Amino acid sequence: MGLRLINIGFGNVVSANRIITIVSPESAPIKRIITVARDNNKLIDATYGRRTRAVIITDSDHVVLSAVQPETVGQRVISHEEDIDE
Repeated sequence: MGLRLINIGFGNVVSANRIITIVSPESAPIKRIITVARDNNKLIDATYGRRTRAVIITDSDHVVLSAVQPETVGQRVISHEEDIDE
């Protein structure tokens, strides 16, 4: 299985193989996850100062903030998998 990179906005990419979940940052539990990740130096802010719209949690406990909608990132993961299957 090769390295699959997914664009999360502004030229930033994450490994699709490492993504556990893609969620909205609105709920209190997700806000706590972001705070804990920041305290543990596991937070990667890829928003370029824009509003956080998606929170990507990886299998290495890193938390990536993106300014792209969660649905958009999810569709990119799905379409990338479909391209590989063909």
